[in-house]
This record gives sequence, structure tokens and C-alpha cells, in this order.
Amino acid sequence: MLQHLSIKNYVLIKELSLSPSRGFNIITGETGAGKSIILGAIGLLLGKRAELNQLYDPNEKCVIEGEFDIREYDLKSLFEEEELDYEETCIIRREIAKTGKSRGFINDTPVRLETMRKIGSRLLDIHSQHQTLLLHDQEFQTEILDLFGDNGKLLEGYQENFQKYRKSVSAYQRLQKEASEAKKELDYHSFLLNELVEASLEPDEKEKMEEEAELMENAETIKASLHQVLEGINGEEHSANNLLQRISGHLRHIAGFSKNLEQLHERLESCLIELQDIGNELEREESNVEFDPERNQTLQERLSLIYGLEQKHGVQNVEALLKIQDDLQGKVDAVTNVDDQLEALKAEADKALTSTQKLGNDLSAARKKIAPKLEAKLKELLKDLGMPEAQILIDQKTCAPSPTGLDEITFLFSANKGIAPASLKQAGSGGEFSRLMFSLKYLLAQKTALPTVIFDEIDTGISGEISMKMGAMMERMAQGHQIFTITHQPQIAGKGEAHFFVYKDNSSEKTVSDIRRLNEKERREAIAQMIGGEKPGESAYKSAEELLKN
Repeated sequence: MLQHLSIKNYVLIKELSLSPSRGFNIITGETGAGKSIILGAIGLLLGKRAELNQLYDPNEKCVIEGEFDIREYDLKSLFEEEELDYEETCIIRREIAKTGKSRGFINDTPVRLETMRKIGSRLLDIHSQHQTLLLHDQEFQTEILDLFGDNGKLLEGYQENFQKYRKSVSAYQRLQKEASEAKKELDYHSFLLNELVEASLEPDEKEKMEEEAELMENAETIKASLHQVLEGINGEEHSANNLLQRISGHLRHIAGFSKNLEQLHERLESCLIELQDIGNELEREESNVEFDPERNQTLQERLSLIYGLEQKHGVQNVEALLKIQDDLQGKVDAVTNVDDQLEALKAEADKALTSTQKLGNDLSAARKKIAPKLEAKLKELLKDLGMPEAQILIDQKTCAPSPTGLDEITFLFSANKGIAPASLKQAGSGGEFSRLMFSLKYLLAQKTALPTVIFDEIDTGISGEISMKMGAMMERMAQGHQIFTITHQPQIAGKGEAHFFVYKDNSSEKTVSDIRRLNEKERREAIAQMIGGEKPGESAYKSAEELLKN
């Protein structure tokens, strides 16, 4: 419910503050005094677009703020969905800068207008003769029927199964599409896979073959160089081996004279052993270096195959080719196994559909049972509201499973005798629709926690007797909900717990709209003026007292 409303620098409002009652709040005032301006400001809290010309003082920013108690509205999941901190007291604020830029805040967190609309619509409901578009919506009509029939648990069970059904159908259709695309490419993928499999690639074979081919291509040069090196190490004359042996012999004779010389001799002996070992390995290398035309041909053909595959697949190594081979194998296997997967998904979808249809049929039966009771209730209420010939029928047709069930619910309405009921898009005037919507909200108030409802002059054009009945209905609604009524009917104004009066102040250079809460004496005066004009007579005061007493 709305705990506090403040408006600063908006149209004709310089600064206005309002702390309403928890129950039934009356707002009255002369035409043009500023009631619609207050509604416009509240509309900004609901995410409506702002205009630069809405500033009272163009040099100051406009701030509109509403403080709400939201404990009864079960909005925690919505706040989480919008990534907002949830608090039992919610503050919605809208600011319009002097540049015309508008910003919205919920609990001091900046939000988009769409978020303001989502949350604001759950906190405030402005009902006017022009607010009838919602009635045309079949989903809203279905929701009304379910709320009236206490079908919440049935609907919840159905929707849970419907979601499972929709997910399984979606998974089946997605796999069907993927399978269709995959089958189109199966031959091509199989060809590429077979080509790679037949190549029998090894992870590091290319590098080894490139090295072997390089040696073979340069065998003559390598062999000649190795021969020269071996001659330098192991030749009969002037070889490094002979030279080191002679040097080692000289050093051996004097090694015993000091530890230093002994260590140096040992190091020289180590060098001689290492040189001999190198010479032996070089001899083996020399013996292995041979140009083999057949082997060279095999290497070149193998490398040519690998280079061709790398170029074809746009990669630079065998490891990447092996990864592509694994991917292709997976795609081919997936197509091979897809029929089994499709069959399993189809069975799952069929099972979910059977369950959904069973629960949907239970929900449809409950709706069929409750529809005549809702029709009778609405007819009775509309009769009380001055429409004795009104007819309301609830048409229920079977349809494919949808989020709301297996039914297409259509409210058919006629306000006049002899006129067959038609869909709400085709029947009724603004005032008649307004009374129908009011009747629906009156019934729903007994079934669910409605947001704060603001009735905007929906009593226009009705008689005093009907005003009394409408006021009594609003009074009953206010026992469990916060209600605001903007009215020109004294019969309704006399029933409120709190009475607010909107007026214009022309005492300064620029007209200002303001609002104040009336005390009992002021309420008597205001209601008497609604009955008897600006200067009411004694009878008007007596009537006002009677209305307040009732």
C-alpha cells in the first residue's frame, strides 16, 4: 500500500505531500484544481514518459517519490529477477532534470522505465473510464475466471507440466533441425573423416620425417664433412687424439709432484675419453648417412600428403589435423545415433503432453463449473450499478496447450436489452466498461491482494442511488485493500476514512495546486458544497451530516 507520496516542481504543483489512510481515501476538488495533475505525477512512478514542459519551475528539477509497504504482495522473486534489493518498504522515485532528462530509482538503485512499469504496476492500479483495454485481453479474462474460482493450485500444476512439455518439444525440434542439417553434410564429413583415417597420422611424425629428409638430401655434403672431422680426431698424423695422448703422457710424468698437477692430468684424461667417445659416435653417424632413393621417395610422398591435408583444413601441424579428425568422428557418430535420440525425446514430449492434457482437462472442468457463478455475480453487481439489462456470458472453447491452459476464454457482454452479447472489443461504451471493470475488481478484491487502486471519476454520469451502492462496494473493498477514489459524488465522498481536498492557490504570481486532508468540520462543508453548490443551504448541510453518519 502507498504510505507516503511527495511531489515537487511538477506542472502546477510546487510542493505537495500526502500520507493516506490504509483503507478508503476520498479525493475531491473543483474541476481543474489539479486532481489529474496528481494522477499524472503518479503515472510517472509507473514508468510513463516525462516531458520537459512538466516542470513548475524550469530552473529546478522535478522529484516524485512514493513510499510503499509491499509485505503482502509476494514480490521478492520479481525484485531478484530485476537484480534489485528487496525491502518490505519500497521507495520509487522519478526525477526530471531541468534539461528534460528523466531518471527512475527503486530503493535508490537507478532502473530502466520498463522495470518501473513492471514493479509499479504491481503496487498501483489507476482505474478510469478510459482504462478498458486490459478487459479486451483474453489472458486477463482467463486470469479473472481462475482467481474467482480459486484455481491457483490447478493452474500452477498445469503450468509446471506445460513448461516441461514445451521444453521437451523444443529440445526435440532443435535436435530435428540439427539432425537435418547434419545429414545434409554427412557425406562430406564422412569423406573428410575417411581421408584423415586412411592417412594414419602420428602426432610428431612430420617433424621426424622432415629431419630425415633434410639429412638425406644433404648426405654427400654431410658425409664429406664427417670424414674430415674424423680425420682431425682419429687420423694417423697430427690428429687431435694423438696430440692429446702425447700431452697426457708428458703430464703423467710430473703429476706426482703436486695435487694440482694430478688434478689437471685427470681432467686431460677425461677430455681424451670424451674425444674418443665423440669420434666413435661420429663414425656411426657417418656409416648411417647414405642417400636411399626409395626411402627419399617415400618420405617426400608422405610429407606431401601431410602438407596437402594441412593446407586443405587450414592448419599447420598434425596435432590440429588429429583434432579435426576427432571432431568429424563426433559429427558422423552423432548422425548415426540421432534417430535413437530423437525417438527418446519424442517419447518424453508425448509423456509430458499426456500429463499436460490431463491437468489441463481438470482445469477446464473447474473453469466450466465456476463460469456460471461468475456470470451471475457480475449480472447482479451490474444491476446494482444501474445496468439492469446487462448480460455477461463466458465463452469457453478448447484450444491447443498454452501457458494458460487448454481453453480460449472470451467474455461476451451486452449492456442493453435485445442486444446479443458480443466480445468486449465490440460491445459497450466507456462508462459501461468502467462499471464492468469495477465489478470485476470488486470480486477480485475478495480473492487476492490487489495493489493500491485509484478510481478516477468512474462515477461520472450515474445517479445518487447508484452512487450510494458504488460507494458501499468501495467501502467493502477498502476493508482489505487501500482504495483511492476521485469523485464528484457526495454519496461516495461521505464514505471515506480520509478525505483529501485538491485546490488552487492564486495568492502568489503563479497559480499553485495543492492538497490537504480535511477534518470532520471541513468534510461536512466540502460535501455540503458538492450537494448544494458554493453556498449550500441548511438542507445540504443536513444531507452532508447524514452521509457522513452513514
